[in-house]
Amino acid sequence: MHLSKDTHLFTRVRHFVKSLSARVHPRRHHRALKILRPRYSQSPAHDLPWLPTEVWLLILREATAMFPDPLDISLGLSFVETPCEVEEYFAAMRVKRTLALVSKAWNRHMQEYLYEFVWISRASQAKALALTLLTQFIDGKPSSGRWIRRLHMETPALKRCATDDIRTILDYAPNLVIYSDHHAVRCTRYQEFNDVRCSPEQMVSALASPNSKLRRLSLTNYSDIPFPYHMSPMLKQTARNLEYLELSSLSVPLVSNHLPARMLPIVSLPVLQSLKLTLDNTTFAVLASWKMPSLRNVSVVSSDFGYAGQGFAKFFAAHGSKIRQLELGHSSSLIVEHNLSLHPPPIQQIPLGDWCPNLREFICSADAEWNWQNPDWIAPHVLLPGHPHLQFIGIRDIDKRLIDDASAFPSNIEDDAPFFSLAEQISSLLFHNAFPSLRYIRDLSRVSHTMRTCQHSEARVLKFWAKILSRCGDRRVWLEDYRGVNITIRDLKRAGLNAA
Repeated sequence: MHLSKDTHLFTRVRHFVKSLSARVHPRRHHRALKILRPRYSQSPAHDLPWLPTEVWLLILREATAMFPDPLDISLGLSFVETPCEVEEYFAAMRVKRTLALVSKAWNRHMQEYLYEFVWISRASQAKALALTLLTQFIDGKPSSGRWIRRLHMETPALKRCATDDIRTILDYAPNLVIYSDHHAVRCTRYQEFNDVRCSPEQMVSALASPNSKLRRLSLTNYSDIPFPYHMSPMLKQTARNLEYLELSSLSVPLVSNHLPARMLPIVSLPVLQSLKLTLDNTTFAVLASWKMPSLRNVSVVSSDFGYAGQGFAKFFAAHGSKIRQLELGHSSSLIVEHNLSLHPPPIQQIPLGDWCPNLREFICSADAEWNWQNPDWIAPHVLLPGHPHLQFIGIRDIDKRLIDDASAFPSNIEDDAPFFSLAEQISSLLFHNAFPSLRYIRDLSRVSHTMRTCQHSEARVLKFWAKILSRCGDRRVWLEDYRGVNITIRDLKRAGLNAA
């Protein structure tokens, strides 16, 4: 009891001394209060500006993340996976630009995310980026090119990029991991190049360096020289980390199919897993000699439709046993018939099933016609009428077939008769004798998925898919959309109710 009274008395004396001191020395008292006063209130809202830079980078990374991650190499090794769309890229860039305008600190943090993935869809964008990198170099500022990890170029034919702009970007982007050129550079094959740095050969060699980090490479050949001849030196320097390689050509090289063995450059790609080719029969013969021990996925679209050619046969005879996923384009029997009319048919059918005994996944196009050699059913491709171990078949361009068939045979939107041919084509995949191990059929078209699930789905489209789903159920085969999600009758009924 006496202790509490003494404590109370002591507190009153202390307050009296403080008040007296404040009257005698007002400035000193104000300074003391300023020292004792906390600099900011202890609240989470006020603590955020003092977060470490590493934490801010993680926050901004999550705020601007794209799904799937365009910088994840493993996601793009399979040809079944749906690539990033340009609309998704622009949407992500709008978010990044908005966050970069919040403050100077955020602008500084966002530079890495603004430049890590660059999608060039017209020539003016390439010129603006090249000018930015050059200006930074002249002003002595750190180059934003060091942040570029993926450079994707896909432009219309009349808006292709200038060669000097692309060469400038490559010179200031030493940390490239993914480089994709889909016929987007304005290289004229018959002109004299005033700047030797911008010739097709030098454009390819600009990607080569002893410390190259390239893991995914898509190139277009703009010259008449077969691709491997001017590309092999570059690949020898970048082959250490290269996991994905895509080669395409604007034209069929004007060279003989019979090349001396000593002229064939041999390239070793030790970790290459996926190879996509849009090339001629001659270049296939060259690639047959390449060393690719880890090759698993192959996509082929022959530019001269020479599926029966010697180069095509050499390539699959050399590498076919390693292939587990195969995509073949141009399956239309009209094209094959035209090719056979110009060239004598082979003595025996190409044994693609024997060359690829470990094949598990096959991707074909829905743009196929009735096979005049076998009118009772339609194979997914003329070179693969059957396979004993195939478990998965992916189909592209189903949306195009639905739209084209509906316009070619106009009828009531309730009548699915225009889709009879396509239904029979897909049903042919379910023949047990042709594909006894088949377990999955996947529609690889995003547009087709939208046509099947949107609020304005046509009744005949839903009837078509209901018919396919029923036949797949009878064969015990799963029917999937482009995401790999099972299509069910409940989904079709829900879309029908929404459309109604």
